[in-house]
This record gives sequence, C-alpha cells and structure tokens, in this order.
Amino acid sequence: MVPLLPRKTKNRQALSFLGGLACFFLLWQIGAWLTGSEIILPGPLPVIKKLLPLVKTERFLHALAASTSRLLLGMLISVPLGVLAGLAAALNKHIAAFLQPFFSVIAATPVMSIILIAFLAFGSEKTPVFTVFLMVFPVIAANTIAGVKAIPPNLIELFKVYDLDSMKKIRFLYIPAVLPYLAAGLHSGLSLGWKVAVAAEVLVQPLNALGTGMQTAKAQLETPELFAWTAATVAAAGVSGLLLDVLNNSLSGKDR
Repeated sequence: MVPLLPRKTKNRQALSFLGGLACFFLLWQIGAWLTGSEIILPGPLPVIKKLLPLVKTERFLHALAASTSRLLLGMLISVPLGVLAGLAAALNKHIAAFLQPFFSVIAATPVMSIILIAFLAFGSEKTPVFTVFLMVFPVIAANTIAGVKAIPPNLIELFKVYDLDSMKKIRFLYIPAVLPYLAAGLHSGLSLGWKVAVAAEVLVQPLNALGTGMQTAKAQLETPELFAWTAATVAAAGVSGLLLDVLNNSLSGKDR
C-alpha cells in the first residue's frame, strides 16, 4: 500500500494540479481567440454552456449508460482471458511462441481497420465490445507475463523444494506476483478501452452512444456540442479511472 503523503505535500500537489488546469484552459481560450471561429475551435465558455444542459438530457444519459456497458463487457471478456493467456505464455515457451503471431498481428493492425472489419461481422452494437476486447486483451496478457517474469528465481526454487502442487503455486506464488502488474494493466486497459470504444461508436454509430453524439454534432457543424460530448466522455473516463484506483487501494489495504 502506498504510504500516506504529508498534508503539505498533498496541498502542493493540489495547487500544482489547479495551476496546470488553469494553464490548460488559458491556452484553450487563447487558441479560440486566435482562430476567431466557434466552428473551428470554440472557447471553454461556449462548450460549458452546451455541456451543462447536455448532461441532464435523457439522450445523454442513455448514451452514457450504453457506452459504459459496452466498455465493461469488453473488459470483462478481455481481462480473464488475458490473464489466462499471460500465465500460460509465461509458464510455457511453446504456448508463448504459439500466441506471439496473434499479439503481433493485433499490435500491427490499425484500430480503424479492426473496427470496420468487426462491423461487417458483428454489427453496430457489438463492434465496440469486440474492439475493446481485442485492444485490451494483449495489454492484460503482457502485464501478466511481466508479473510472472519478475518473480525472483530463488523464490521459485523454494516452492520447488517444498514440492507444492500447481494450484498452491498459482495461489501463493503467481497470483500475488501478478496482481500489481495486473492493476497497472487494468488502468492502462481502461483508458485504452474508452478511446477505442468511442472511436468505434463514431464510425459505426449505434443507436445510443457517446460516439454517435459526437458524430451527429460534427455532421451538424455544432462544434461546441462536439466538444461538450468529448468533455463528458473524458470526465466519464476519468471517473472510471478514479473508481478503479479506489478499488485497487482498498484491496491493497485488505491484503495488508
């Protein structure tokens, strides 16, 4: 568990964060002044004026719920399969060699190509789910492999000396070693999942989706509304990341 920071350090970090946020909005406003057109780059105030009413609408709430459910479903499929594949690849060189072409193809294929191909096979509603799964799966697998590889060899030898069965090795050796790497992989995968899920929604336009709202606003040249949908998506991703951090910290506390 990460040690608690002194109050002064926390206050300084909060001030630094607020300073960075203020600088971001200032640069944004300067950019809006320089372009001189809300169609190209609206300032923060027009976006906020669109955002506040937008988040109260039934249309937005349905879109947020649908996009979140697609993201979570993709994560629920990719995480256990990624952990299993990572453990198998880390413990068996033949399985690692077998899985390597799959990981290489996924890494090299453009996300837009994956979305378009998936759309032909799964339709608009399931394409974001498949895209999230395909993008997050290698991240979880790679972090699982890294966790197993990080186990000290002498610790592995100790478990061999006591001749423990495979289930006890997995429970008391591999799982504790993998958990910190899995937590980092979940954080990266969640952030990546939001990006690819919304990108898929922009392209295939399901009935209720944050990406569909963005695409509709763009087609109508409602740039402030496009920024409002984007800001709402960023906020949703940020909140989900914070919730994951809280869950990780609470689990770490229980482990201690």
